[in-house]
Amino acid sequence: MQNILITGGAGYVGSVLVPKLIKKGYFVKVFDWFIYGDKVFGKFTNNPNLIRVKGDIRDKKLMKKTLEGIDVVIHLACISNDPSFELDPKLGKSVNYDATLQLLDLSKNKEVKRFIYASSSSVYGVKKQAKVTERLVLEPLTDYSKYKALCEKYIMDNGKKDFTTLILRPATVCGYSPRLRLDLTVNLLTIQALVNKKMTVFGGSQLRPNIHIEDMTDLYVKILEYPDRLINGKIYNAGYENYSVLEIAQMVKRVIGDKRVKIEVTSSPDNRSYRICSDKIKKELGFVPSHTVEEAIADLKKAYVEDKIPHPLTGNRYYNIKTMQKLSL
Repeated sequence: MQNILITGGAGYVGSVLVPKLIKKGYFVKVFDWFIYGDKVFGKFTNNPNLIRVKGDIRDKKLMKKTLEGIDVVIHLACISNDPSFELDPKLGKSVNYDATLQLLDLSKNKEVKRFIYASSSSVYGVKKQAKVTERLVLEPLTDYSKYKALCEKYIMDNGKKDFTTLILRPATVCGYSPRLRLDLTVNLLTIQALVNKKMTVFGGSQLRPNIHIEDMTDLYVKILEYPDRLINGKIYNAGYENYSVLEIAQMVKRVIGDKRVKIEVTSSPDNRSYRICSDKIKKELGFVPSHTVEEAIADLKKAYVEDKIPHPLTGNRYYNIKTMQKLSL
């Protein structure tokens, strides 16, 4: 399984994952809109083992052609997060749901061996249970998470012995990436502290599951090495640490080490609290994250000091909804 297709491979996670796969000797095709640019792979941009395909994932003809010779599909492409999805629900459904079903069907027809789907831990909704495991009923609260759950069902219903399907439900990814997102809790609070010397926390008691981007991308690489019998038809949570938003802000202040940084707590009508338990993936696959939220904060600080994050508060490219608002897709 040497030929990998990554949809959305020029995004936040993909731009860290692609170099890791190339270093491992894989041949990688990235299918992406490239709305954030096509230079996110650094020195690997012109590597002979990387092919960049610019296009719309809903384009059946182009996707069919792109799947030629592919062994594994890692499906990351989607309209990410609730606000971006709600900006144009029709677009969100066509990209996140309709195109995913089409991609799965085309992959089967092209005899792709593995289909790995990036779902979301938000599919659980708000749970009272102390441990939010894969056994719990899904109760998505938004259209974004509803269509993630519906995609999961279709994928599970259409896997077979010679077409391995795997679903990952990642926690909120954090840390530095060449295609950085600053609309994620840890990343947003860190950049607020660095630039404004003040973090605004809405509510604060809401829990958020987290996973470092290095761990998330390492997991995708490891999955390629697992035998089919171990992962076929499986669903795994992929997270590490569950913290309240206020705890994250306090951690940011501590790691940055700037006494001038203030935490401003204000009330919020949104009390949605998410957490996940990742014991299953540890037990069955032996996967244990090794990078902490503190490391993610430190990585972001280092990148900021080294001027790798220009115009962090005003740059549209760091905020999905701002970019979506400026595009006609």
